[in-house]
Amino acid sequence: MPGIKLFRRALGCGLLALGLTSSLHAQCKLNSPSGKIKHVVYVEFDNVHFIRDNPNVPSDLEQMPSLLNFIKQNGALDTGDHAVLISHTANDILTTQTGLYSDDHGIFVSNSFGVFGPTGSGLFPSSFFYWTDLVSDINSATADNSFALTTPSGQNVPAPWVPFTRAGCDVGAFSTANIVLERAPFDVKKVFGATSTQAAESLANQNNDFIGAAIHCSLGSPLCAPQKDVIPVADLLPGEPGAYTGYQALFGLKYMIPVLGGLMDYNGTPITGFNQLNFNPQPAQTLAVIETMLKKGIPVVFAYIADAHDNHEGNSLSAEHTFGPGEAPYVKQLSDYNAAFGTFFANLKAAGIDQSNTLFIFTPDEGDHFSGAAPSPANCDGVNVPCTYGVNGVGELDYDLNLAVANAGVGTPFSYHFDDAATVYVKGNPVPSSPVVRQLEKTMASLNTFNPQTGIAESLLGTGLGASLQGAIVDKTGQKLLHMSSASDPNRDPTFTFFGDPNFFFETTGNPSAIVGTGFAWNHGDIQPEIATTFIGMVGPGVRPIGVTQPTAFFTDHTDLRPTMMYLLGLTDDYQHDGRVILEMLDPNVISGSLHAHSHTLLELGQIYKQINAPFGSLAQSTLTVSTYAIESTSQGDAIYTSLENRIASWTTQRDALATQIKQLLSQAQFSGLAINEQQAKQLIAASQSLLDQAAACASSPAACAN
Repeated sequence: MPGIKLFRRALGCGLLALGLTSSLHAQCKLNSPSGKIKHVVYVEFDNVHFIRDNPNVPSDLEQMPSLLNFIKQNGALDTGDHAVLISHTANDILTTQTGLYSDDHGIFVSNSFGVFGPTGSGLFPSSFFYWTDLVSDINSATADNSFALTTPSGQNVPAPWVPFTRAGCDVGAFSTANIVLERAPFDVKKVFGATSTQAAESLANQNNDFIGAAIHCSLGSPLCAPQKDVIPVADLLPGEPGAYTGYQALFGLKYMIPVLGGLMDYNGTPITGFNQLNFNPQPAQTLAVIETMLKKGIPVVFAYIADAHDNHEGNSLSAEHTFGPGEAPYVKQLSDYNAAFGTFFANLKAAGIDQSNTLFIFTPDEGDHFSGAAPSPANCDGVNVPCTYGVNGVGELDYDLNLAVANAGVGTPFSYHFDDAATVYVKGNPVPSSPVVRQLEKTMASLNTFNPQTGIAESLLGTGLGASLQGAIVDKTGQKLLHMSSASDPNRDPTFTFFGDPNFFFETTGNPSAIVGTGFAWNHGDIQPEIATTFIGMVGPGVRPIGVTQPTAFFTDHTDLRPTMMYLLGLTDDYQHDGRVILEMLDPNVISGSLHAHSHTLLELGQIYKQINAPFGSLAQSTLTVSTYAIESTSQGDAIYTSLENRIASWTTQRDALATQIKQLLSQAQFSGLAINEQQAKQLIAASQSLLDQAAACASSPAACAN
């Protein structure tokens, strides 16, 4: 009887799927201090804000109460988190994934990173590549055969999925940077082979089939067993400390969809390939995919969700590409984001996956500065009274730095990374103190142009325009303190970095005036508080249920997320993190005895460590001020510049020595159960405070400091 046969077949498939899921869960051995964590959900946003961009308009998170209330009611929302420099998607995601500052993973200029090529010109390979790629894989013209993700000693940075797969846990990755294939055709050729059937596909089909999604399998995982329409490949990490052999992975939705049993977003639209997502997925897509992964027995998922201020729903939402705070399409899109999170949490809870057995992590890569005119009406809140901005009222100010410098009479050839924080590569890679560099720096810092949105002439450096627009300029000496340098590949180091007025986006336009670019209106990469400040939302066993913290309650940055996650899961990485475990967010019941015994000192040590080492800590902020004064100085023989540069170099040397000792103490206490030496810790705290005081005094009076 056909009906009975179909029923038996469906029942058999269901039992098979159930058995597979149970098997996958059984082999995953997380070692959380609470003993309760069975799943990990890690979601990174692009530029989603907790802080309001307009005081009257509820922020992104406030307009997503399904997510905000889930965190507030069940866990902790750290609103004092910070990005790193420069504050861009690839750099910030890599830092959260690894817990390493940019000088320890090699990508400090993004979403492209600069390299002085063989001719001495600046080249800009993409920062979106696969974990093991070489710089020359991304851009052969660089002739740079170092790992794109490089440690200071030139090794490939250890991969973030390794602790999970070694613990028997499959790791699903969706649309997030560098742990999925990102660049066709060379990543496809590298993974599948240059003569493979995969590499023979058209470029469009390669992007659709193999880019943007992956499953990194544990040893013996049935998900990576060869089967019809599913082709696993070796998950190669030849440089991984302690070796990594025998592991396999599935790359691309072509091979993942059969394993997952099909994919459909929360709007009922089938997900058949990655071209319809293109690294800009909405929550209705991302959350539906990771829900399916979790239900199919993949216990650890890493995923990415696009920003809410650009139009990701198409013409059905608006003809605009980007929105200002409180615009009706922006509010509508946030409403859709909110609905997707409501569905996600409800569906997971119905499947037995919730805060009682799952560690949830939500964080953005960085904040943004809105570049646009004032809204109308002035009291609009977006929710009850829509905000409107008028013609050209929403859009960054595109400005041509090369043309502006040439019009100022300086012919020094240079290239730069298009951004509001322009990393400048002067042809020939001259030393920072050379006359051509010094002239170019001072010329660029003196530029100003008319802002058609504000109706005033604005300094490109934000000089005199207030803290919200104030920029800075640093050369290689300051960049080193800010973790914007590479010990193993110094050709990546910019000649200098121009952190500009964030209303401006510097790129080639061919126009001597600033042009309103209505395609984009949210600038980041820069140093302003709204760009620097982000959040970490954590829910699950071991997380202290403190709700929303004040931004000043404690200081964290992106390097702290990874060690905190590893501590909560009872896992370790193959390297020492640059961040610290955020003890303030942990339930005291899961804090080890060695941490409890010295908790006050550890908290004090951890906080002062951030102030001397974080790119947005106190020492870095003093450095930005002093460096800008030094570079703009015009003293005879460049005496002020030389003196202040030497000061910054001295601070870096002192900082590195202190940070090395503090990291060791924190790491041993957090991951090895060793009690800290109280006397040593207090000496390090005192020495760190002395360094901060020196730098702050110099920043308050750079002229006096230079003497």
